[in-house]
Amino acid sequence: MHEDLDAMSIGDLVGNMHAQTNAASAAVESCLPAIQGFLEALVPRMRRGGRLFYIGAGTSGRLGILDASECPPTFGVGPEVIQGWIAGGDGALRVAVEGAEDDFAGAWQDLAQAKPNSNDTLMGIAASGRTPYVIGGIQQANDAGLMTACITCNPDTELAAISRHPIEAITGPEFVTGSTRLNAGTATKLILNLISTAAMVQLGHVKGASMVDMKLSNAKLVERGIRMIQAATDTSAANAKQALQECGSVRKAIDQIKGDAHT
Repeated sequence: MHEDLDAMSIGDLVGNMHAQTNAASAAVESCLPAIQGFLEALVPRMRRGGRLFYIGAGTSGRLGILDASECPPTFGVGPEVIQGWIAGGDGALRVAVEGAEDDFAGAWQDLAQAKPNSNDTLMGIAASGRTPYVIGGIQQANDAGLMTACITCNPDTELAAISRHPIEAITGPEFVTGSTRLNAGTATKLILNLISTAAMVQLGHVKGASMVDMKLSNAKLVERGIRMIQAATDTSAANAKQALQECGSVRKAIDQIKGDAHT
């Protein structure tokens, strides 16, 4: 830990802060078995139509929403499949809502809009492991029969104790004391990347290493889709573009071209 940040040069601040980020990667590596165990329980539930909900406050809530919101364009799934909820509502994405994280009943009240059921999974995200909004939501989810999990960056927390699948990435003291948007936030984002990406691959939304179900929402993604089709079928750019226009998705275009090649 450094106690003299305000006396450091810009170079020293950047160098020392970057050096300390190694703790985030190491913390994630240490909990890979827990992440694997959670995914092995999650994926079969999602195959049966179960959804994954993230809840959190502040940075933790924002990271959950960020991960959830990237899944529809990346993997072509509906926005209901993975959802993020933040204490204080969507307005808290931009401006902190005072006291929202202390609302023990708030998460379950928010989730009521989604009508959670026993096929669904609730993951609570709280670096401290003691946020009332998150703990209350997990307790209610346990009572309602949902599978529960959590991501926390402190050891031996109440949140981990009440979650069926606790993921504890112990990142240690922050470069700026108490600023959990730093290493704790980095570790949390890495874990969410692992969870959503591995789940989507297992659910069949990636072919090889390609996002074959991505939404073609802009010119850049259309061009990327054309290159994917070319790589998968060894066809020309013109043929790939035509197939993509006809089929509307990379997966269907690849299947069409390969089907034509075998007729």
